[in-house]
Amino acid sequence: MAADEFEQVRRERDPLRQAQRATDLLATYQQRGVELARLRRDAVERAADELGLSYSAVAARIGLSKGRITQIRQSAPLTERGFFGVGPLTVAVPLRAMPARPSGVIAHEDALASERLTGLLTGLQFQVRTLHIPPDGDWRPPAEAIAICGPKSSRVTVEAIASDPHLAFDQGPQGHWSIRDRLTNEEVKSPMDEGIDSEDFAYVGRLPYRDHLLFVIAGIHALGSLGAVDYLTANLKALYATVGQAPFSLVVRSTFDGNTVTKSEALWGPRAHP
Repeated sequence: MAADEFEQVRRERDPLRQAQRATDLLATYQQRGVELARLRRDAVERAADELGLSYSAVAARIGLSKGRITQIRQSAPLTERGFFGVGPLTVAVPLRAMPARPSGVIAHEDALASERLTGLLTGLQFQVRTLHIPPDGDWRPPAEAIAICGPKSSRVTVEAIASDPHLAFDQGPQGHWSIRDRLTNEEVKSPMDEGIDSEDFAYVGRLPYRDHLLFVIAGIHALGSLGAVDYLTANLKALYATVGQAPFSLVVRSTFDGNTVTKSEALWGPRAHP
């Protein structure tokens, strides 16, 4: 990738295209540099734990000073950053068609979920781009995308969730959605469909889609996605320790006071996928 794309940028004659491609490649290089720093920190920690070496010995073996090893351990990105990949990341939210706004609007809850997820990701040293899914749900996820979007708003989400061996997202005869355990057929329905606005459920998964993985956050209602982001923020380290970077899925139950999450917890999962 690097050598070929680098040379292509160097040979590009269109100045605007060259500037754009250089910008994109710089972002890729920067994010890979951050990931390398994370991997180096983890490797130093593993060398000490698994090989029984002192940090002074680790420093000597890899040609660094003990002071530099200390700096690496203190300043490198968190291990759990790896849960979301390498970056840059794209956070995608759906535009919802309205009679007065045919081009679509973003639901307030989706906007809040996107804002809070972006805050989590930038704190992990990711560069984050925003993508608006058109009202017809026809879009092509880039690599390392996180879709805050349920199956109602995007057939991409439908296709991705269909690959989940454990969980399904179903629509009932009255148009209400539920999340179902494929093995037991147990299902959860949103209390919001019964007029209870203080509780909702969300599907969260990292799923194969076409030639890469797609991260999906899909509340039964938009408020559920906000609760899922709260859960990810509070439990990222444990999630990464459990499923790493592998495909997985889980169901999050959340309670609310207005748009404030009062509690978020895993109802089912996380379950790694084979």
